[in-house]
Amino acid sequence: MFSFLKRDPARKLKKRHSMLLEQAMHAQRNGDIKMYSKLTAEAEELFEQIKKLATSNG
Repeated sequence: MFSFLKRDPARKLKKRHSMLLEQAMHAQRNGDIKMYSKLTAEAEELFEQIKKLATSNG
């Protein structure tokens, strides 16, 4: 009945994922390849978590 009031658990992860990708882009533009690799790896881990949540929720 009040499903619209429930919080989406993936919403926070998606926001963090987007922020990490943006930070990675800036690191790449500044020539910091190590930081770019680290941030991209973190973003990929978050994306896997988001996919798991999406498949478990239907």
